[in-house]
Amino acid sequence: MKIAQIAPLNESVPPRLYGGTERVISYLTEELVRQGHEVTLFASGDSITSAHLSTVCDRALRLREMRLPDVLARHMLLIESALQRAREFDVMHFHLDYLPFSHIRRQSIPAVTTLHGRLDIPDLFPIFREFSDMNLISISNAQRIPMPWAAWISSVHHGLPESLHRMGQGDGGYLAFLGRISPEKGIDRAIETARTVGMPLRIAAKIDPADQDFYDRCVRRLLNEGDTQFIGEIGERQNTEFLGKARALLFPIDWPEPFGLVMIEAMACGTPVIAFRGGSVEEVIEDGVTGFVVSSIEEMVEAVRNVSKIRRSVCRSTFERRFSARRMCDDYVRAYERTIECARSGKRNNGFRRLSEGAGIDSIAGHR
Repeated sequence: MKIAQIAPLNESVPPRLYGGTERVISYLTEELVRQGHEVTLFASGDSITSAHLSTVCDRALRLREMRLPDVLARHMLLIESALQRAREFDVMHFHLDYLPFSHIRRQSIPAVTTLHGRLDIPDLFPIFREFSDMNLISISNAQRIPMPWAAWISSVHHGLPESLHRMGQGDGGYLAFLGRISPEKGIDRAIETARTVGMPLRIAAKIDPADQDFYDRCVRRLLNEGDTQFIGEIGERQNTEFLGKARALLFPIDWPEPFGLVMIEAMACGTPVIAFRGGSVEEVIEDGVTGFVVSSIEEMVEAVRNVSKIRRSVCRSTFERRFSARRMCDDYVRAYERTIECARSGKRNNGFRRLSEGAGIDSIAGHR
């Protein structure tokens, strides 16, 4: 199959540091190539891939020395460059939210779009109602809840290469927080939990410019409480040691997390996850098996005290069974095949079937 993957330009594929979406695109692209598909990756010029690379900018936008005044301009060029070659591909896979919808409609090409972000934003609803003929893929069932009527064709959980991380022993004696510093990620909850149980907390996190004020006002002072160390932003290669040595990963979110890649990273390292209930958490974490799902700081504290009951080998084996890049790739290939067949038969995605009716649910209807 000839497949185009169209990635955001904010980060390279894979990203040098933080960047969940671009990492997932990289894992999918490499697995597609490994399985024998002919793949062209449309991404920033500093991306590293075994696929054919096509680009409209030499470097990822976030880490450029000179910030571009309008990143949308580069993405419009990216979409145009990809669609000019549309007839070269059996299917085009977009990761750019709703930006290419109008172009896709007018070209009548087999195309799918994976939505990677939150969808509980009312301004989005008219867009997805208008473009009810797009083929949408969600990254969890929970992500769909604000728009169960949208044009979903499939739901595919993220996956990681099985060789990416190795199982650690949790012998660092600390709790871990990995991701991004922002109000919805719950870093204050993590610090309070660690302080209450008297355990060290290690924070490896990115601070976006938009969240710098939150960090300065609300987080910086908390770093002086207990044994808390802020490491800063780390890359994929450092995650294995950081997560593998942790007794547990704290995931105290305060928003409808669409997926939460760090949860399966921790599981790949054999590290239990203690997460606040919300978004995709209960789809990813099996309570009492690969970690604990909690609803309060008090429950999170109790879960930390009982984390030794979670077997690290079970965390790892669950990751291999449910969250490998191979499984993710197979699920996407099935979605591509359905999209191509519908395009050939002239069928149109009419959308507007409710999640409760089973619209497009396949790979995550049950645990594998």
